[in-house]
Amino acid sequence: MAEARTDNGESTFTVIVAAGANLGIAVAKAVAGVVSGSSAMLSEAAHSVADTVTEVMLLTALKRSEKPADEDHPVGHAGERYVWAMLAAVATFVGGAVFAIYDGVHTLVHGEELGDPLVSYVVLGVSFVLEAFSLRTGVKQVRAEAERMRAPFARYLRLTPDTTVKAVVLEDSAALAGLMLAAGGLLGGQITGSGVWDGVASLLIGCLLVYVAWVLGRSNAELLIGRPLPRAMRAEVREELLAVPHVVGVLDLITLIQGPGEVMVAAKVDFRDVVTAAEVERACERAEARLRARFPSVRRVYLDPTPGPS
Repeated sequence: MAEARTDNGESTFTVIVAAGANLGIAVAKAVAGVVSGSSAMLSEAAHSVADTVTEVMLLTALKRSEKPADEDHPVGHAGERYVWAMLAAVATFVGGAVFAIYDGVHTLVHGEELGDPLVSYVVLGVSFVLEAFSLRTGVKQVRAEAERMRAPFARYLRLTPDTTVKAVVLEDSAALAGLMLAAGGLLGGQITGSGVWDGVASLLIGCLLVYVAWVLGRSNAELLIGRPLPRAMRAEVREELLAVPHVVGVLDLITLIQGPGEVMVAAKVDFRDVVTAAEVERACERAEARLRARFPSVRRVYLDPTPGPS
């Protein structure tokens, strides 16, 4: 379990960096939005508030998922991470996307009075630097994990069971895109004197947050329902089992991701008919050792000796 604790430590640091950056950015954006009268800046403030709430939930998820297994929770609490991460995705949608879309529609319908945008430009510039630093921290962790798993960066990010880090990377990427949209809305308003550009920017920020919330919600829903290892890794698990002496077939194979760095393997295995019970027991122990050596994330292995079709 040392690897899982290390991963949790890296994830916690990544989330804390993101939370600290977003909290300060949210206050600055809100002040800039009030001073400049920009709906896009207010939407960005709501975006940062939603991100801060999200990171608090992700920190809660990391803390609660570290609780050890007990009699009432025999496979541990790793799955609780996905419950809180799902709530974080809902917070992104409700706290950020809904407000941004509402504010954008309100601006387009009722118009807005444009104030001095200088403060907003300064806040956007500082926010961009802070968000970029937070994103760099998350990307650095994902890249290291992808290299350890010998997987392409984009594929690993899409399939990683560590949805806390995935949330930080996606939300910080959306934040950088949102900052550019807000800057475009301010610039368009300055050039044309119309608040339409600002309203459109706010709507686009809202749509961006809807997409991020949907991606994160879907990822956590899949893991809560029960997601197996990727097809290629399942084939490797089967290969390892078939390489064990006395094993002649794998009749059924189930793999289940229970949390980052926690995978369960269960299989119905056909052994040679002439082997003794002691040889079957030793073969099962050897199979578990092989799987753990090849896949360090495999924590639980359950093998059921089952006669094959005659």
